[in-house]
Amino acid sequence: MASADHGTIVGDDGLSRPPWASADPLLREYYDTEWGMPVRDEQGLYERITLEAFQAGLSWATILRKRPAFRAAFHNFQPDTVAAFTEDDVERLLLDAGIVRNRQKIRAAITNAKATIDLRPDGGLVDFVWQFQPAATPQPLTHAEIPTKSPESLALSKALRGRGFVFVGAVTMYALMEAIGMIDTHLLNSHRRGTSGVWAD
Repeated sequence: MASADHGTIVGDDGLSRPPWASADPLLREYYDTEWGMPVRDEQGLYERITLEAFQAGLSWATILRKRPAFRAAFHNFQPDTVAAFTEDDVERLLLDAGIVRNRQKIRAAITNAKATIDLRPDGGLVDFVWQFQPAATPQPLTHAEIPTKSPESLALSKALRGRGFVFVGAVTMYALMEAIGMIDTHLLNSHRRGTSGVWAD
């Protein structure tokens, strides 16, 4: 692989990607097909909020490798099912080596499933989150130019906390906004820049 301008790396397929998505085949596939694409369904958004919370303090590659086990353990992140989890389920999940075994984060997944259900009478999780889409998106040339939080991610964090969500800090919510296409932080020279359909460069 050869370095390209603007902080990207050109792969053997001739496509430019950021360094984090260039070496690991799993991350490369995730970057090429999923990261930054709009997520506008409740189950999908709840899953991503949950996985972003589990990722705190860990690498995203770790979470991505464990995602099949997470989906099995949390019944494909169906909010109604997870909201009904009991302390017995918490203890069961703490014995599941396939996921990140953290009691606080497991309980957060249950709490956030209940909060997701509670949002339904007010329009639901998707509309609630997407109302914080900013008017403009970053245009980074290098990874160093990508913010780690924004006024919108701070506002989203505060609003979700106000509706009972936990593990939804401003930095975590910025990562969520990137992952679900609310902002486009693909490097300007990346082959994925502008492909979400949300932002026109």
